[in-house]
Amino acid sequence: MSAETQELLSICEQLPEAKRVEVADFARFLLAQQGDERWEQIIAETKARPKLDAFLKESAREGSQPLDLDRL
Repeated sequence: MSAETQELLSICEQLPEAKRVEVADFARFLLAQQGDERWEQIIAETKARPKLDAFLKESAREGSQPLDLDRL
């Protein structure tokens, strides 16, 4: 276990239950944010995506129409 992990555990043990819950919530937030950052990197990539480009062109040619619930 790293020194930082041990220190965090020691700090959490000294906190009241409500504050420990807040610390855990914040840690989950940071973890989720890390995943968001990766998605932002993927979306921002400028490399060619020929299959996606072809799909977008094809779907734009097909046009669109309002959703007809009776046809579902």
